[in-house]
Amino acid sequence: MGVLVDVVLILVYIIYTAKAGEVQHLKWEVEYKRWSPDGKESVVIAINGEFPGPTIRARAGDTINVELINKLPTEGVVIHWHGITQRGTPWADGTASISQCPINPGESFVYRFNVDKAGTFFYHGHYGMQRSSGLYGMLIVDVADGETEKFKYDGEFDLLLSDWWHRASRDQEVDLSSKPMQWIGEPQSLLINGRGQFNCSLAASFSKSAVPCDLKGGEQYAPYILHALTRKTYRLRIASSTALASLNFAIGNHKLTVVEADGNYVEPFTVDNIDIYSGESYSVLFTTDQYYHRNYWISVSVRGREPQTPQGLTILNYHTESASRLPVSPPPVPPRWDDDHYSKAFSNKILAAARSPMPPPAHDRRIVLLNTQNTMDGFTKWSINNISLALPSTPYLGAIKYNLADAYDQTSPPDHYTPADYDIRVRPPNPNTTSGNGIYVLSFGSTVDVILQNANTNTFNVSEIHPWHLHGHDFWVLGYGEGKFTDKDEAGFNLKNPPLRNTAVIFPYGWTALRFVADNPGAWAFHCHIEPHLHLGMGVVFAEGVHRLGAIPNEALACGLTAKYLMNK
Repeated sequence: MGVLVDVVLILVYIIYTAKAGEVQHLKWEVEYKRWSPDGKESVVIAINGEFPGPTIRARAGDTINVELINKLPTEGVVIHWHGITQRGTPWADGTASISQCPINPGESFVYRFNVDKAGTFFYHGHYGMQRSSGLYGMLIVDVADGETEKFKYDGEFDLLLSDWWHRASRDQEVDLSSKPMQWIGEPQSLLINGRGQFNCSLAASFSKSAVPCDLKGGEQYAPYILHALTRKTYRLRIASSTALASLNFAIGNHKLTVVEADGNYVEPFTVDNIDIYSGESYSVLFTTDQYYHRNYWISVSVRGREPQTPQGLTILNYHTESASRLPVSPPPVPPRWDDDHYSKAFSNKILAAARSPMPPPAHDRRIVLLNTQNTMDGFTKWSINNISLALPSTPYLGAIKYNLADAYDQTSPPDHYTPADYDIRVRPPNPNTTSGNGIYVLSFGSTVDVILQNANTNTFNVSEIHPWHLHGHDFWVLGYGEGKFTDKDEAGFNLKNPPLRNTAVIFPYGWTALRFVADNPGAWAFHCHIEPHLHLGMGVVFAEGVHRLGAIPNEALACGLTAKYLMNK
């Protein structure tokens, strides 16, 4: 098996080399900057003075070379390239304490990696809760030269969705880590390409209580308008970098045909709106076939949490109409925030396009991960199988590569939760948990099933939505289910056309089944993409084939025990 895998890796490398594209050289300075994302001045983390960060546009086969300079005065920084598998470059994954050391203030680090397939991706900070401070941007990969897309369109728009707080992310971290925890609250606004409106509404004319927005001097928060020609079909790439909010996206009077999810083609299907969770990305097609002397609302609305944040709005402008003229109809009405059946119906429509890679027919290992909210010495934590992840000071990648056993707990977390009769629908009789930094070591080339099992929180009759993101891999979503997963549920797995994703949601009191092949040497985070939940320990780490890697750049590992090891080599 090992020889076969090595041959496959060599062939993959040859294919990548044969298709090698251009090298993009970028130099980024990360720094704090005063900004008004929603009309109220706050502090954002900007890249080269831009918020959101600059969009990277590449072709499949290209190499991205980013020299990142940390100009934050007092804290480290890393950038995760969300959805990029980093084959052969796991140290460029951008996960502090997992794939690399944080880049210290005043220091630089070069991210160099290949974008091996076309799709809609994005990047974001992965140190502390810096994503909440706006450290994110789009990463679009077009098909390689000489190749064509599977669908036709006349033009393209890119939208990055996010949520926004006026309280700085560092303050939010302190609140969440306090005893008792002080919840950060719901976001003040929803942003579309970094722009939103606070304490006012673009659609105030349709509400008796809303205040109209005064956009004079509002270059930073005026709506990002999509200017379109009539009778054309457009590709709209949408990614969600929200820190907390699950969203519903719609364009008034326009149907949306979903064609891509997380960089993978899906069987096209048409809907009125889409649910999009933190970490997910989609491409949808829409046609400007409505009345041509009107404009139309584009809306994002909160899902999965009782909305305390107004809709985010912007405008689809038909070129025959003035862009300053507001739509004559009210904004789209989203599904009720707690209508999980609506969300599940949408998720179940997402199926792999014809001739997509199919999953292996069986798993070699099954890991069941129970998601629970717990307490530890009076602090609120999120735990997986009753262990709250506490990352070590030494990155796992270096610790494994150099056999530094003291760098982290060598005991693997459990593959299943105990007790087996745990009641997912009630508050745990013993809410206590422990912290740990052990990891799951996967046999290289093995097929792994992960069952994400949701449960009740510490609040009576509450179970939250959790979008889970896997680094270094795409996985097949084999199915969703209600209640507690049992082995009998495996009979209902979709092995015919399951979608390939890198992010998948578990619904309240439900389970989600995933399958992936552990064929990418590295140490990889797998975690809830809700920023406060990850901050409070909701994640695990998978490692596979690390000793198959060649040299790892020293600058990625110049901290903790690896720094001492490298000095003494």
